[in-house]
Amino acid sequence: MQTATDISMSGLLFAAVFILLAGIVSLRLHLKLEKDLFWGTVRTITQLFLMGYILRFIFVLDTWYLILLLYVVMIAFAASIAKGRIKEKTLNVFLPTFLSMLLSYMVVTWFMTAVIVQVQPWWEAKYFIPLGGMVIGNSISAVAISVERLLSDLRKRRAEVELHLSLGATASQASGDFFRGAVKAGMIPSITAMMGVGLVWLPGMMTGQIIAGSDPLLAVRYQIMIMLMLVGSATIATILVVYFVRQKCFAADHRLLV
Repeated sequence: MQTATDISMSGLLFAAVFILLAGIVSLRLHLKLEKDLFWGTVRTITQLFLMGYILRFIFVLDTWYLILLLYVVMIAFAASIAKGRIKEKTLNVFLPTFLSMLLSYMVVTWFMTAVIVQVQPWWEAKYFIPLGGMVIGNSISAVAISVERLLSDLRKRRAEVELHLSLGATASQASGDFFRGAVKAGMIPSITAMMGVGLVWLPGMMTGQIIAGSDPLLAVRYQIMIMLMLVGSATIATILVVYFVRQKCFAADHRLLV
């Protein structure tokens, strides 16, 4: 079987030329993005190499609890990143975000490996971690967008919410439109991605498998599974996180806390 062509360290340095170009553009146009570009590059390289060595270790041991522990840690970092994108600081949204992600991502990733791919055992690291990582990475934005949309609407239309509450509406009734709008906002990016996949762009997993020598049609089947599961995970995660965050936005007596 054909294997992927090796990339040397000097080749990676050539790839950094484009980051350097972006930094020069930022300086010339006074965008003030040089620091973000630098640290983003450093974090990308460091985190990916670190994950590569961790996966080598995990693949050798092939122990279920270490694999699941690594996945939980990945989800915790994802919840932290999502929380960092949310402007509201008066409410602690990390715990509901983390728990919502943990439940939805675990269920979706288990379904992919155990039911669709039918891996034996279902927690085999070379399937569970990469597939689960794609689910996490592509759903972070959905979660962050949905929570920020909910909190933003509650802030901007506070008077409207309090009017409904004063007239006897429950917190759920007063914020029902905001709940639906937040979930919809979180799902739109995943649905939009489905519209252009294959014709406008070739996703990373499909491209990687083809480069590694897999049959393109096999790569296509894997990618179809991923795209469908991404919409599913984004839907479950956004519904759960918006529901739990909304609970924290109201006191027991239905007062709006945002």
